[in-house]
Amino acid sequence: MVGLGACSLTGVTLIVLLLPRSLESCGHIRISPPIVRLGDPVLATCTVSPNCSKLDQHPKIFWRLQAEPNQPGDRQHSLPDGTQESIITLPQLNYTQAFLFCLVPWGNNFQVLDQAELRAGNPPSSPSNLSCLMYLTTNSLVCQWEPGPETHLPTNYILKSFRSRTDCQYQGGTILDCVPKKRQSNCSIPRKHLLLYQNMVIWVQAENMLGSSESPKLCLDPMDVVKLEPPLLRALDIGPDIVSRQPGCLWLSWKPWKPSEFMKQECELRYQPQLEGANWTLVSHLPSNKDGFELCGLCQAPVYTLQIRCIRSSLPGLWSSWSPGLQLRPTIKAPTIRLDTWWQKKQLDPETVNMQLFWKPTPLQEDGGQIQGYLLSWSSSDRQGQEVHLCNTTESSCIFHLPSEAKNVTLVAYNSAGTSLPIPVVFLENEGPAVTRLHAMAQDLDSIWVDWEAPSLLPQGYLIEWGLNSHSYNYSQKAWRIEPDGNTTGILLEDNIHPFQLYRITVAPLYPGIVGPPVNVYTYSGEKALPHAPELHLKHVGRTWAELEWVPETPWLGMIPLTNYTIFWADAGDHSFSVTLNISFHGFVLYHLKPASLYHVYLMATSRAGSTNSTGLTLVTMALESSDINIFLGILCFVLLFITCAAAWFCCKHSRKTFFWPNVPDPAHSSLSSWVPTIMTEETFQLPSFWDSSVPSITKITELEEDKKPTHWDSSESSGTDSLPALVQAYVLQGDPREISNQFQPPSGTSDQVLYGQVLGSPTSPGVVRYLRCDSTQPLLGGPTPSPKSYENIWFHSRPPETFVPQPPSQEDDCVFGPPYDFPLFQGLQVHGIEEQGGF
Repeated sequence: MVGLGACSLTGVTLIVLLLPRSLESCGHIRISPPIVRLGDPVLATCTVSPNCSKLDQHPKIFWRLQAEPNQPGDRQHSLPDGTQESIITLPQLNYTQAFLFCLVPWGNNFQVLDQAELRAGNPPSSPSNLSCLMYLTTNSLVCQWEPGPETHLPTNYILKSFRSRTDCQYQGGTILDCVPKKRQSNCSIPRKHLLLYQNMVIWVQAENMLGSSESPKLCLDPMDVVKLEPPLLRALDIGPDIVSRQPGCLWLSWKPWKPSEFMKQECELRYQPQLEGANWTLVSHLPSNKDGFELCGLCQAPVYTLQIRCIRSSLPGLWSSWSPGLQLRPTIKAPTIRLDTWWQKKQLDPETVNMQLFWKPTPLQEDGGQIQGYLLSWSSSDRQGQEVHLCNTTESSCIFHLPSEAKNVTLVAYNSAGTSLPIPVVFLENEGPAVTRLHAMAQDLDSIWVDWEAPSLLPQGYLIEWGLNSHSYNYSQKAWRIEPDGNTTGILLEDNIHPFQLYRITVAPLYPGIVGPPVNVYTYSGEKALPHAPELHLKHVGRTWAELEWVPETPWLGMIPLTNYTIFWADAGDHSFSVTLNISFHGFVLYHLKPASLYHVYLMATSRAGSTNSTGLTLVTMALESSDINIFLGILCFVLLFITCAAAWFCCKHSRKTFFWPNVPDPAHSSLSSWVPTIMTEETFQLPSFWDSSVPSITKITELEEDKKPTHWDSSESSGTDSLPALVQAYVLQGDPREISNQFQPPSGTSDQVLYGQVLGSPTSPGVVRYLRCDSTQPLLGGPTPSPKSYENIWFHSRPPETFVPQPPSQEDDCVFGPPYDFPLFQGLQVHGIEEQGGF
């Protein structure tokens, strides 16, 4: 926004400068007032002279504030002399600095006639936290203050003061005002304008174009605010005899700053050891001048940092700054420690055996003295008691060749102040009972708990030794300690323990003058997960399956046992699957895969410490063969055909009125009525249009010529007189239609004729269907039989002998029934057609 405004401002200014001479004095802006408070309204007036020949007689005047859109004024009117005047009121000026432009239309654009700068800000607030210090180095009174919030306007600050001989209630002599440098909030009053030991009143005045303000007045005596310079601190040289008698001390001296020597001062000293986390220690109420000062009771830190500062004594004043730090090393004292020792034989070659001695210092006091090195020596008898040095080192162990005649071997710790008490070293033999049931277990990743059962002879203490177990047993990596309490049966090892490492731990009892046999135990400092899972291998692959196998990792100490395996596989569509297996599995078969598909497989081994993945395995299943596809399609077609037939049978089961072929029962165990195809009562139809006195009723139809599936029609359709259905092309049993319900009952004992009729034609042949009938006196079975055979109809068994009465012949003397195979008994057995009747 600022950049855009500056760019627009530059462009508009350039346009104004390049205005034609005829437009320079056409417009003029007046602003009342030009500087306002931030957010206050601004009233502006723009007048356009009538003498501008380039403009219209009554031009429309517009306004623009910075880069905001053009807008007309609140009102525009003409003055008596023809001058056009536009007045605008800006309700809020939110810019601290902005330009207001007066414009008129000029072609397709606008022409700037005049511009005016607007300023907005805030009146200065009262300065606060006024304070003054009298510096003897510059011999001036320096005062500083906080100016307060930004005003966004040029603001002047002036430090004002005057002298006062009373308690600052009355003004005395004036002091020249002090004007600070630009953008600074401090000012100095020189010594020549001050009267020492006399009060003065000081305040700060702030002023800008919107107002002024003053800070609270400060009443002070310049000498009461004197800030001294720190004294000069230095180390004091002391003779070596004093240093040896008083270890752990520092000797110092200091002198005050020379311009303040006439003042009575009080000082304080602070010191801090250069150790991590150390604090400052303060020593107060020290004189301002000291030629020698002894600071003792210091710990054995390598270096101390010391500083000093001073203030006027018994008078108001301010502490000086701390002096620059002085680094000194305190005098040291001889070590006061106990040295625990342990040794091992080190076989260099078959003929040379060296000794390796370990020691561990234990301070006997809070400050046991600084140790600069260790010395191992022995006294030789043939050298008249002169000591022979075996080892001189700063380490806590050394390897040396022990002479066979060496008996009295001693170890001391030393520094520049002396040596510790000599510690005799005894190379003990392994005798006595050893500890039993030694057990070690990792407590956490940085510690190991070791416990044992005390031997039968209670020892004085125990020696515990531990270190990493490796093929090259490095004694420098070993740690050890002596437990002085013989009743101890367990200890927590925390020194020199690293996670997931195999440690060898040795425990040996210490008896008076001898050491018991050492006992070893191995343990890990922590268990970790398997570094990598077993590698997957593809054993066999098929079209919808793949067999995987892997070789389990060889268990190794320190590894947490595995709990399960998890196999993940995903296809090309990122559909993932998984299965969790027992740790006893070494292979698995993936089923239900898609043929000719790509799969990514991973194996994850899981334990209590976490899970580890194997490298990925990519496999492609085999494609289907053509024979498999044919078999699959054949099976599919068979299933579809079976389903279609079953559905058709089910759908037509209830709508079928007759059978595809007559239901032929056993002739020896059935009546005549059962030799005719069964038709349900609701399927009986009537032919009323064919009834007359000479034509009997048609009560039953048996299909003769074609064995076709009958077509079902509703009984209501049978009442029509136009034509008969195509099904009515069969033998017709004639009788009273009212006796339909009894049509299958045996004939009565009367000698009534059995009438037959024949339908000529085919259900499928076109043309008119004709019906021929004749009277016949032929009995159904050729004649009555008193003793029917087993194959005859059973209703003959109960009938008495009857006499057939011949009927008078009708107009149709001859019946055109054809051959005897149209007999109803044979008609029921006819299935395949007339060509097969020769067997009857």
